[in-house]
Amino acid sequence: MPPLPQFLKKTAAGQGDGSIFGKMKDTEFNGAKVALFVGGRLLVILRDDLPSIPWPNWWDFPGGGREDGESAAETVIREIWEEVRVALRPSDLVWERAYATPEGGHVRFFVAHLPATVEREIVLGDEGQRWALWAVEDVLAHPRVIPYFKPRLMDYLSARKHHLL
Repeated sequence: MPPLPQFLKKTAAGQGDGSIFGKMKDTEFNGAKVALFVGGRLLVILRDDLPSIPWPNWWDFPGGGREDGESAAETVIREIWEEVRVALRPSDLVWERAYATPEGGHVRFFVAHLPATVEREIVLGDEGQRWALWAVEDVLAHPRVIPYFKPRLMDYLSARKHHLL
């Protein structure tokens, strides 16, 4: 895997350069996902087709589990880098909401917007079969998008529509 961009790296003391680490600390969550708009389309990743993982061969938003005391924003920024080699910054994250999981935990759901030119930078990492950019309507209508994320995306779209961001 290519190394993390410098602004994402932690120092030996556990702090970064001040752009991400040491800010936005929160502890009440298990993982984080992001609906990443590239231009006007959403980035989705086809999960590996392995019976040992949840939702094998389903379309997913980037994100994953928390590591080493990360904040939710740190988690999603790291996961985006690992999964598609895009370097998100905290200022790219325009919306966040916490959700309970059926197992009793909590996860964070973010939305980020990047310009369409970022498509040229996307490279699939070590997980997933492929990535794609889909219209919002296609994400909401597709039968094999992980179902938890459709209502979360709708929450964001509703908030945006009602200027609650």
